[in-house]
Amino acid sequence: MKISSEARTFAQDLLHFIDASPSAWHAVDTAKVRFNNAGFTELHETDAWQLKAGHSYYVTRGDASIIAFRLVKKALTETGLRIVGAHTDSPGLRLKPKAAYAGGGFVRIGVEVYGGPILATFTDRDLSIAGRVSVRNGTSHTLKLIKFDHALVRLPNLAIHMNREVNEKGLVLNKQNELPLFFGETEDGIAAEQQFLNLIAKQAGVALEDILTFELNVFDTQKGCFWGAQQEFIANSQLDNLASCHAALSALLASEKPEATTMCALFDHEEVGSESASGASGSFLADVIQRISNCSKLSQEDYLRALAQSFFISADMAHAYHPNFPNAYEPCHHVMVNKGPVIKSNANQRYASNADTAARFISLCERAGVPYQQYAHRTDLGCGSTIGPIIASGLGIATVDVGSPMWAMHSLRESAGVLDQYYMSAVLNEFYKS
Repeated sequence: MKISSEARTFAQDLLHFIDASPSAWHAVDTAKVRFNNAGFTELHETDAWQLKAGHSYYVTRGDASIIAFRLVKKALTETGLRIVGAHTDSPGLRLKPKAAYAGGGFVRIGVEVYGGPILATFTDRDLSIAGRVSVRNGTSHTLKLIKFDHALVRLPNLAIHMNREVNEKGLVLNKQNELPLFFGETEDGIAAEQQFLNLIAKQAGVALEDILTFELNVFDTQKGCFWGAQQEFIANSQLDNLASCHAALSALLASEKPEATTMCALFDHEEVGSESASGASGSFLADVIQRISNCSKLSQEDYLRALAQSFFISADMAHAYHPNFPNAYEPCHHVMVNKGPVIKSNANQRYASNADTAARFISLCERAGVPYQQYAHRTDLGCGSTIGPIIASGLGIATVDVGSPMWAMHSLRESAGVLDQYYMSAVLNEFYKS
C-alpha cells in the first residue's frame, strides 16, 4: 500500500492532537490554540457580537464545545451555511465528586461509567487523570485545566487463578465494586480524600482549601502510534471521535477563502445522549446561527431561507470490517480501513443520511478524488446514533452521516487507517470550498 508523506504527516498530526487532548475540555483548548494561531477571533456568548464579512471567529460553551466559522460577503440566503459537526467526548470513566476512599490498606478512586466504553480494556493499563478543577477566586471561582502526564492510577486484573473462566466467559466487571482505581497506600494521619486532593491542588498550583470541586476523567498515558507491516494503521485512545474533530477543524483552517459561510461545530456529551446545554440537543448551534443572522440583518423569513439552503455533515467514526468476527456485519456492507469515508444509513433514522444527502456527499468525494463506502448495520443488532438526526430535526437542515472506518470502537485503545484521516479531511475541505 502506497501512503504519501503528506498523508502520514497528517495522521501524525492527528495523534499529536489526541495526545494533547485527554479530556473533552482539553480537546477544545487544543482546538482554540489552532484557531488562535490561524487568526480567528474569540467571541463570548455574554458579549454583543459585531461580525464582519471576511473574518473568522469561534465561541465556546461549557469549555467542552466549540463552534468556529468563517463569514463571507455573499448573503446567507444565497449560499446557506456549510457545517461540519462532530463530538469532543469519548466513553470512559469519570471521577465521582468525592472520589477517594480508604479500604484494605489502599486509597482507591471511585468512578462512574461515562457512555458505553469496553470496560475490560481499562484493566492493566497505565492510566492517569485529566480534566478541570473549580478554584475559589475571591467571592467567585475560576476553572483550571489539569493533566497528569505520568501513570497515576490503575485497574489491576484479578489473576486467572481466582477467575478460571475469564477466557471462556470474558471479563465482567461490577461497575460499583470492581471499577474503583488503585491510587496509593493509605498514609497514617491523612484522610484518603485529603491525600488525593493534595495532589490535585499541587497539579493545579493552588491551595487545597481553594478547591471547590472538579470534573475529571481517566485516560491512557500511552501515546498514539503507527502500526502494521507498512505502518499503515494508527492506534490511540479517543479516535472516536477526536479523529473527526481533527479532520473538520483542519479542513476549516485549510479553506481560507470559502464561497459560503462555513462552520465547524464540535459538541460535548454525544456519548450520553447530547441532552445538555453544550450538547447537540441544546441550543448552542441554533443560537450561533441566529446571532450570525442578526448581525447580517436577516429577517425571520430570510433566516429560514438560509437554513433551507444549508447542508450539515455529521462526522462520526464508522465500524470497519473485522475478519475475525464476520457474523457481526451486514453481508454487503463490509467497509474497509484505508478505503475512504463511509456514508452511514439507517431506515429508522438513527443516521440522518438519505438518497439526496448521500448523493451530495458522493459528489464531494468524486470532486476531491477520494474513494467512498456505504454502511448499514446488521438488522438484528441495535444501531448506534450520532448528532446527525438531532441537528437535522432541530434545525431542519439537510444532513448526511459519515465517518472514517475504525476497529475497536469504544475501547481504550482504538485503531484506524492512516489514509482515511487524510481522505476525510480532503472531502471536508472540498465541502467547505463548494
